[in-house]
Amino acid sequence: MTSSFVTASPAVAGVTHHTAEVNGTTLHYVSAGDTGSPILLVHGWPESWWAFRDVIPLLAATHRVFAVDLRGFGDSGIADGDHDLATMAEDLHRLVAHLGVGPVHVTCQDISGGPVFAFAATHPGDVLSFTGVETTLPGYGWEMLADVRNGGSWHVGFLAAPGIPELFLAGRERVMLDWAVSVMTMVPGGVTEADLDEFARTYARPGGWRGTEGLYRSSLTGGGRMRALAESRPLTVPVLAVDGINAPFTERTMRQVAGDVTAVTIPDVGHFVAQEAPAAFATAVGDFVDRVDRSR
Repeated sequence: MTSSFVTASPAVAGVTHHTAEVNGTTLHYVSAGDTGSPILLVHGWPESWWAFRDVIPLLAATHRVFAVDLRGFGDSGIADGDHDLATMAEDLHRLVAHLGVGPVHVTCQDISGGPVFAFAATHPGDVLSFTGVETTLPGYGWEMLADVRNGGSWHVGFLAAPGIPELFLAGRERVMLDWAVSVMTMVPGGVTEADLDEFARTYARPGGWRGTEGLYRSSLTGGGRMRALAESRPLTVPVLAVDGINAPFTERTMRQVAGDVTAVTIPDVGHFVAQEAPAAFATAVGDFVDRVDRSR
């Protein structure tokens, strides 16, 4: 089942909005472009598809591009059931089947590395290539992000605590987002006030932090399962590791879970690469997927 979707997001030229009923929830996604191999973009935190607003038109010049809101994020449904990493991975598999364009070049950033890797490893027939941007995986370094004794951040455990984000952040969503941008970006204005308003709109929904809670909690507790999956099903497709300020964090992880890895560092950007350097992001991803396409 599919439908057109009227969203409160600001318009982006050439981008259309849709919903898909898959895996017990409603996923909101956008699409652009009508030629070339398909690229699926998956956001991190504290984001939605809107994080790729400037990237999509660049890639859509030569590719069919899709960007999805994970369950519990953006304008996707807030389901009664789980919002964990494994469920989100299955959502992506069902979405690719729904789109009918697979296999896809899949790109993830930040915390979506876990569900996107699980999707690619569990459903290799859905995937042409894998790009990870400023990301790592449970069991391969993700947990250190929560270790405040050794440079980790307080917000990881806070966001993973059931009910706590909504309890303390209801009506103060922008405060949290302003803090995240202030500590994770290097490019002034890379994330604008309008961008923050758009992200805050979606987190302000009733239950709007549930996707964040489920994904963070399952990432903190899922290291053993992720290592078992990666050891039994390492990625066999070409992999691109893109790092910004945290280089070589992504590359180091990807070289442990895949055989064919290309690494790119985009200089002078922070953690939100797609927003701080959309042209460089699109060039890195576009050149990589074009090379993969030529080798097929």
